[in-house]
Amino acid sequence: MNISSILRPRTLVMAAMVLILSVSAYGFAAANTVPATNAGDGAGTISGYTASSVVYLLETADPTKLDKVTFTLTPDATGAVPSVVKVQLAAAGTWYTASNVSGNDWVVDPAAGALTTASVTTLHIVAHD
Repeated sequence: MNISSILRPRTLVMAAMVLILSVSAYGFAAANTVPATNAGDGAGTISGYTASSVVYLLETADPTKLDKVTFTLTPDATGAVPSVVKVQLAAAGTWYTASNVSGNDWVVDPAAGALTTASVTTLHIVAHD
């Protein structure tokens, strides 16, 4: 191999491309930083809640439609007041977010006229603190 074949434009362009790709690959690899994270595994008791004082309130103008559902959700002796409560009022139906009225009292307010009393077939409450 002589110097004239090394200095040909095609060879110089290829060498430049290899150099650019090598530097780029190194730059991208050097930019991959992973922050410190935590992971763990453990076991704990799942405390329960007792639902009581359930009241189904009907719309005044059309009593065949559900207005709101109110209930009391009391944690067991070691549990905490839940921060998230979801309620399902029909099997495989929509999950509604319950609002905390005060203390252990909660209310579910589906959209006006969204549910007829005939369509309310279950009361499924899921809560977590």
